[in-house]
Amino acid sequence: MRTVNIPYQSFCWVIGTTSFRTAKLNLKIEEQLLLLNEFYASNSAWNWDSSSQEKYYDFMKEKGFLSGAAQRKDKDAREKTSGLVDIGLISSDRIITEAGKELLEITSSGRFESDNILNISRDSFVYLKQLLKTSNSISGDIVRPFIVTLKALLKLDYLTYDEFMYFIPLISSKENALLILDNIKRFRHGEITFEDVIYSKLFQMANYKQALELFLESEVTEDLICLIGMNRKSRKYDKPYFALYQNIREIFLNSGNDYEALLNATRAINQKPGVLWRNLIFQSTSLRKVRSDGENTLSPECPFWAVSSEQELKEVFFEYLHVFKAMATLADYFDLNRRYFNLTGILIFEDETIKLDLLPKYYFSEVIATLYLDAFSKNDDLARSVDLLSISKAFVIDINEIYKLLSLDLGISITSSEQASTYINDERYRRFNKLIDEKFTDDVLIELLTCFEKREDKRVEELVTDEAAVPTIFEYVLGIIWYKVSNRQGNILDFMKLSLEANLLPKTHAAGGYADIIYEYEACQSYPKHSLLLEATLSDGANQRRMEMEPVSRHLGDYRIRYSNPFDYSLFISTYLDQNVVSDFRYRKIIPYTRDDETITGMKIISINTDTLKKIIVNQIKYSYLYGIFDKFHELPLETPDWHSLLLQEATNEYNLD
Repeated sequence: MRTVNIPYQSFCWVIGTTSFRTAKLNLKIEEQLLLLNEFYASNSAWNWDSSSQEKYYDFMKEKGFLSGAAQRKDKDAREKTSGLVDIGLISSDRIITEAGKELLEITSSGRFESDNILNISRDSFVYLKQLLKTSNSISGDIVRPFIVTLKALLKLDYLTYDEFMYFIPLISSKENALLILDNIKRFRHGEITFEDVIYSKLFQMANYKQALELFLESEVTEDLICLIGMNRKSRKYDKPYFALYQNIREIFLNSGNDYEALLNATRAINQKPGVLWRNLIFQSTSLRKVRSDGENTLSPECPFWAVSSEQELKEVFFEYLHVFKAMATLADYFDLNRRYFNLTGILIFEDETIKLDLLPKYYFSEVIATLYLDAFSKNDDLARSVDLLSISKAFVIDINEIYKLLSLDLGISITSSEQASTYINDERYRRFNKLIDEKFTDDVLIELLTCFEKREDKRVEELVTDEAAVPTIFEYVLGIIWYKVSNRQGNILDFMKLSLEANLLPKTHAAGGYADIIYEYEACQSYPKHSLLLEATLSDGANQRRMEMEPVSRHLGDYRIRYSNPFDYSLFISTYLDQNVVSDFRYRKIIPYTRDDETITGMKIISINTDTLKKIIVNQIKYSYLYGIFDKFHELPLETPDWHSLLLQEATNEYNLD
């Protein structure tokens, strides 16, 4: 074998780094900015070197941002912050950029409301601008991943998760973009496979051509396999492929019969590539079945059946060696790309598909032709806080043209931002009701309440989302339950004081500080016009007394003073009720509350637990009944024996009064 060096080269793009893959990405980014800002303040002479990196690691650990003990603190500190560098929120030496300061200001103020042309939250708008500017270098080519994804979504209407995983990150130039988008159409018609497209992309690269040429002309050894494997971490990781090659050759070329050895060779390949090899060669990977049925456990579709020479075998082996590695890499990157793109608030990820939200779809359809001209060039303003027009001249747009498109396609008349906002909010409200019907049935809600009680957090994330902290999910689930208890009256999306992603699932921010849910009721036969402040907590015992007694009372007191409605009250809901907290809230009935020289007399705060809430769901009890029970028990004398237990008992009786 001639002496050569065949380097690994990148064949796809990725946002962030797999060394720091994380759920709750927006929360982690916000926390990092806050931590870096605080860390700078205590380090007058800043230099991002090994020493400061170790100090920052210790600082993150001290603040509870991470746990455990990294073997290399400096490396871990770099990895935890590298994603923020990629999207321009901090510089390579970890100084917060102008763009990062814009996001930091939003986080610090806790002001996430929508105030932009796309009707997305302020933090999402910052992420959108940053990702429109973010570029990757792929073997000498420059590509802006988010722009090419927008192009694909507008051209194809949607992307499946598999298409987003295996096809879109292969786009690195204007020329291969056309080919990839055409291949997605052909893939949908069953004309080609993932493997076809990936191998076609790889074989356009000089290093793969060189590796195949060397492989075909050389005797196969372990060293050769490790060389032509071009492992991006270390060649030694490819040693198991030598045994795999030998066993494939023995079975398919030499009519060997040691099928167990072949199975074991595939099992020596770690993680996803090993799974792909086993699925390619075997139709059953049970060791017992392979021992008993031998050749019959091999897949009849295995491509090695068709080879008749070692040259042909080498070509097929080389193809799947690299295609399966590439598929594993692309699968590894999928979650990162999805989470970063999700930060923009304009993409809906659901039912294994990705599509643009309503207004962004019409907006970007108008600008994409010009915006796409920048898709394969670097933006020099990544670190700066700029407006859309500074990112691309494509954003010189008359919003009335968007309204015309909306009107034409939807068969309605939209002539102003107010009308557009109303329609978009109505559409979100419709989608949210559909989400509740499909994802949050009564059985699921009851299971979730049980999971909150037992703190089975992983299951909670499985049922809802891993992009929000469990306390935030608790508030979100209570909002849905109370919406159903209230016969779905009112706009729950306005009542929930939570940030939602485009798919209408919750996300958590680093800042907070207001009542969790404020439900507004119009007057009817069952109750007067009033607001109900739903306050939720998962804290218990002493923590509940310390954390909830003052804020819950303050929220209601301030709200009563602001809106001057004596019928406004609070409902405190927890998995566990500390009796001192219940008593404190009860006695607020006779305690005046003063704020800025204004005083209200007494407050109504009712406490229930999640066990009671489950009975309310099971018995289909509605708010028109509950209001009367809450009011009745609030008016009872403070010395009433067993006041709280009687309230819970009567609230969950077998009634179904609407």
